[in-house]
Amino acid sequence: MKKVFLNVLLLFLGIVGVRGQVKSTAEPRDTTGYVSRKLKLDEVNLVSAYYHQEGNNSAVTGGLGTEKLSDFANTIDLQLSKYNKAGKKNTFFLELGIDHYTSASSDKIDPNTISSASSADTRIYPTLNWTRSNEQTGNSFGFTGSLSHEYDYQSIGAGFNLTRLSKDKNTQFDFKMQAFMDTWKVILPVELRGRSGGTHRDGQSSPRNSFNTSFSVSQVINEKLQALLILEPAYQQGLLATKYQRDYFTDGSVRAETLPDNRTRFPIAARLNYFAAENLIVRSFYRYYMDSWGIKAHTAELEVPVKLSPFISLSPFYRYSKQEGTKYFAAYGQHSPSAEFYTSDYDLASLNSNFFGAGIRMAPPKGVLGLQHLNMIEIRYGHYNRSSGLTSDVITLNFKVK
Repeated sequence: MKKVFLNVLLLFLGIVGVRGQVKSTAEPRDTTGYVSRKLKLDEVNLVSAYYHQEGNNSAVTGGLGTEKLSDFANTIDLQLSKYNKAGKKNTFFLELGIDHYTSASSDKIDPNTISSASSADTRIYPTLNWTRSNEQTGNSFGFTGSLSHEYDYQSIGAGFNLTRLSKDKNTQFDFKMQAFMDTWKVILPVELRGRSGGTHRDGQSSPRNSFNTSFSVSQVINEKLQALLILEPAYQQGLLATKYQRDYFTDGSVRAETLPDNRTRFPIAARLNYFAAENLIVRSFYRYYMDSWGIKAHTAELEVPVKLSPFISLSPFYRYSKQEGTKYFAAYGQHSPSAEFYTSDYDLASLNSNFFGAGIRMAPPKGVLGLQHLNMIEIRYGHYNRSSGLTSDVITLNFKVK
């Protein structure tokens, strides 16, 4: 894990060094209106995050047992641009993500082994987006391709994005569409392997396809107030259950988690940003969620960035969520033997949660630590707790080079 972080950090510092060698003297202006068509590196971002959780409701062992998990995630993304002969801007976003996690609960899939293959894994997920924009109108469209790979899961994704602005630039419409074609490698709990009668056999591959859309409208109401409305309907089909998660029944039997092979989701959200003063912004967010499994949830969030100086800002935040769980959920040993679908995953249960923390952002005009092109650094910390007893902490570090 440390090796992964060091490799990404060295790559990032190498980019900073290259940018630092670029001459800062201004080039003579081209008065003919000609725009350079060379591919230019506009921005580089490096985000590293460490996440750790503790709890005692592991779905792997039927709703009881350790939920201890640690995840170390690194992403580096590059934004490049190039103008075509017609003066349209082509922007390329390249992102590479590498996550490494260790999970005590996943190690209970086969407790007879010293360490199962799922107890630790590395996920690699590159993404490429191309967007063509008209800088005069603000309109744009683009396409995205993505891959993701880990021990028991592979995904191929494709997407389309569209942006349209009103003539006065005060109203913006965004549309996004994504499709993910995924493949699971079925892993059953060790005691259920080799049994007949199941629809999924250990070691076989099963598909799961997801189709996500997003419609959003943002509006500048006045100089101090901006609003955003978002609709994000989605549909999933295929193996949606996690087959190495156990479920225990009132008759003492045990089975692998079984859930419907399709799911429709319909979230709707609104965001309101109020510029209260030159050094104070109030960002509010509300989201309502419902799906075909009977889950309903409300989420409200408030973030208040405060400028401590022209170059340093502090952003405390708080988020509250309340969820009504699916009818397929039951705690350890509470499932009816006649049930068609069943899960003991507390992520699908009725619960409420709190998430709070703060971030600090520094963007000095001469660059962070005197490095001219390293123009921003941000550190965020958050603590999460929910009514089931699960707690987690996450710390994120973000560097930006321009």
